[in-house]
Amino acid sequence: MNNPTNYVRLGVLALLWGSSFLLIKLGLNALSATQIALLRIVLGALVLLALCALRGLRLSRDRGLWRHIAVAALFGSALPWVLFGLGEQTVDSGLTGVLNATTPLWTVLFGLFVGREAMPPARLSGLLLGFLGVLLIFAPWQGGGLLSWGVLACLGAAVSYGIGYVYIGRNLTSGHGLPPLTLAAMQMIAATGYALLALPLDGLQAVRWAPLGLLAIAVLGIFGTGIAFALNYRIISDEGATTASTVAYLMPIVSVLLGWLLLGEELGLRILLGMAIVLLGVALTRRTPASKTVGTTEVRTLDQEDDMSGRTRTGDAASSVELATRTSELPPIGPLSRWARFRLALMRGSQLYADLANSNPRK
Repeated sequence: MNNPTNYVRLGVLALLWGSSFLLIKLGLNALSATQIALLRIVLGALVLLALCALRGLRLSRDRGLWRHIAVAALFGSALPWVLFGLGEQTVDSGLTGVLNATTPLWTVLFGLFVGREAMPPARLSGLLLGFLGVLLIFAPWQGGGLLSWGVLACLGAAVSYGIGYVYIGRNLTSGHGLPPLTLAAMQMIAATGYALLALPLDGLQAVRWAPLGLLAIAVLGIFGTGIAFALNYRIISDEGATTASTVAYLMPIVSVLLGWLLLGEELGLRILLGMAIVLLGVALTRRTPASKTVGTTEVRTLDQEDDMSGRTRTGDAASSVELATRTSELPPIGPLSRWARFRLALMRGSQLYADLANSNPRK
C-alpha cells in the first residue's frame, strides 16, 4: 500500500463490518429487528451529517436526485438491515456473515439482467462457482438442511444489496457532482423514513432493558455505519477501490470467528467449505483479463480503458500520425456476432460491485 497506516484502517474496517452481525445478534436481546434498523440508520446518519459539516459539504436539493437516492436507500440500507435483524432471530451471526458474502454474486447476476453487468469466461465461471457454494451451504438434499425463513431473510438481504448496487451504478455514479460522503448521508436520511414505516412490523413493542444489547446497537450505528464508511472512503482515496474491496473477503471470516469465540456458534465443515467456494467465486468475478495485442497495436480490456478515461493524455502531432499509420494497417472490423456483443456487454460492468461496494455504506 502507498500508506502503511491503511493496513490498520483495512483491518479495523473488516472488524467493524464483520462484527455487525454479532452486534445485531446481541441487540436483539433489547430491541426488535425494525427498532435495530431504525436506530442504526439514525446514528449512522448523524455521524455522516457531522462529517459532511466538518468538510463543508452540503446536501443536494435536486428532487430528481432524491428520488434515485430513495430507491437506493430502500434496497441498499433499510430493507436489508430489517431482513438481517429478522433473520438473525433464528440464524447464527456467523452464518449470516457467510450469506452476506454472496452479495457480489447477486450484483453480477442482476447487472447482467439489466444489460450493465458482464464478464469474460473466467468471471462467468466465478458466478456459477459462487452459486454452487451457496447450494452447498443450504444442502437442500438433506432433511436437516438450512432452508428456513430466517436463512431466506438473510439471503434476501444480500439479494437486496445486489439490486441496490446495480441501481446505483445506473443512476447515481455520475452527473450529480457530489462526493460519496454526501450521497451516503442523503441515503441514510431517506432510509430513516423507510425504517419508520417498517416499525409496525415488530417495532411497536417495548424496549427491553439489556445494557449490552443497547450498547451493541450504539456501536453498530456510530462505528459500524458512520465511522466505518469514513474509513472506507479514506482507503479508497489513498489506495483505490480495488484495494479497499479486499474487505469483502475478510468480513465473513471475521463474522464466523466472532460468532465462534463470543457466542459459541459452530459451523460445520460443509458450511465452511461452501463459504470458501463462495469467496473463490467472488474472486473470479472480480478478475481482470490480461491485455491482448493485435499486430503492433495493443488492445486493452474495457475495464482498463475505463481506468484510463479519467487520466490526462498528452501527445504531439508526430505520435498521432504514427498511431494513425499503424491503425490503418489493421484489417477492417466486421459486424460483431451475437455472442461477441453478449461478451462485450458482460465485460462492460465486470467491476461494478468492486467499485460501487466501496463508494456506498452497504455492509
